[in-house]
Amino acid sequence: MNIYLIALLLYSIFLMALGIVMSRRVKSSTDFLVAGRSLGTGRLFATFLAANIGAGSTVGATGLGYRLGMSAWWWVGSAAIGSLLLSQFLGPKLWVIGKKNGLATLQDFLELRYGKAVKAVIAVLFWFGSLAILAGQLIAISWILNTVAGIPKWQGCVIGGMVAIVYCVAGGMMSSSFVNMFELAVTMSGLLLAVPFALHALGGWGHMRELVLANTGSAARTEQLFSITGAGAKQIAAWFAILVPSFMVSPGLVQKVYGAGDEKTVRGGVVLNSLGQALFAFVPAVLGLCAFAALPHLSNAELALPEAMKTLLPRWLGVWTLASIFSAELSATDAILFMLSTSLAVDLYKTFLNPGVSQQRLLMVSRIILIGAGIAGILLAAILPSIIAAVSIFYGLIAVSLFVPVLAGLYSRRVLSAAALSSIFAALAATLVTMRLTHGVGFGVLSPQAIGILTAAIVMVAFRVFAPVSPKPADSPPAKGAVL
Repeated sequence: MNIYLIALLLYSIFLMALGIVMSRRVKSSTDFLVAGRSLGTGRLFATFLAANIGAGSTVGATGLGYRLGMSAWWWVGSAAIGSLLLSQFLGPKLWVIGKKNGLATLQDFLELRYGKAVKAVIAVLFWFGSLAILAGQLIAISWILNTVAGIPKWQGCVIGGMVAIVYCVAGGMMSSSFVNMFELAVTMSGLLLAVPFALHALGGWGHMRELVLANTGSAARTEQLFSITGAGAKQIAAWFAILVPSFMVSPGLVQKVYGAGDEKTVRGGVVLNSLGQALFAFVPAVLGLCAFAALPHLSNAELALPEAMKTLLPRWLGVWTLASIFSAELSATDAILFMLSTSLAVDLYKTFLNPGVSQQRLLMVSRIILIGAGIAGILLAAILPSIIAAVSIFYGLIAVSLFVPVLAGLYSRRVLSAAALSSIFAALAATLVTMRLTHGVGFGVLSPQAIGILTAAIVMVAFRVFAPVSPKPADSPPAKGAVL
């Protein structure tokens, strides 16, 4: 019997059962979508960090560590910087506005601030981008199952998708916040234990470095792998441009912000998540180097983490660590499923098709859409080639299309719908043209996404200068599509 597969199957059954039990607390769509706005600091921290440590932060980042060494820190580290900025600047303001106006999604804020046209555009862009990152989580799960049991990729995607769908459909964010606390404990304990055990199996840090040198055959290349900036300024700047703004304005994370009990909880819970991400960012980088030292000829770098778990760790810890990776992917998967279901249920169905929908009807629609989104993600996962390719699509769309309109909406009272729509389309066009002309490389240290964000900012400033509007008094209610 395959002990790794048995452990993962039992663990999956436990998570589904826990989600179903917690679903008894769900009485309305508010409970399902934003946990009844009842999350304390601990639960907000847990559900944030569990969602943020997913396929890109574990399997994908370890693959980067396998190829690029310690500079892979910047993949998760850039996300930590974005989360820190969210905790102190955007998150508290968004929570206050969300609480006052009964908002459930970031797109609700965009409707309040700019009108329905902006909400619809972002909802559609975001939905397709979210399918890509959902596929990335399912690909990671399939790599794990392929490593431990030889299960084909498409079957692994189906298994992972079905587990997440069951406990998400049952209780929404209310169930997810409790399941995430358990998943986070398993994830962090397993992966943090894996580092010292993997290094010990290789004879310590010094001997691991010697093995890397032997595999590369180049002192310069080895030094590059052990440098925090070894990937080069251009690569680090590209990750920074994609991930920092994405983690400041990600609709999935903003929805979790709305679930907080108060403004203080937002600041405390999200900043703890940021610190957790920054520390965790070293884990996949180190494990990637360990995997390269022991297994230098892997055909797929994204197999580095599960292969290292089987090769370098004692069996008991290998089982625990594989379960921890499985947890990380599932916790991120459920966060994405919520983003997809609320994007259609609230931002499109309720806004445009049935504005007077009842709480119970919206709850049912959210669950149906969640199932459909899960199935679509499974199908896409079978097509996309890698985790980093999948998550880069999502983060690129979020950074380019949302960052400038959200910041302008929060901090400027003179920007209207026309400016927001123009900045979104100009940013997308600039990004696509730059990718086409430079084959995705960009100009200098500016990646295509960075050029897109700069274009959006220029368009916003141009509207502010050449088509200024007078702000309404701060205490007056906002006109639809006008100002807060």
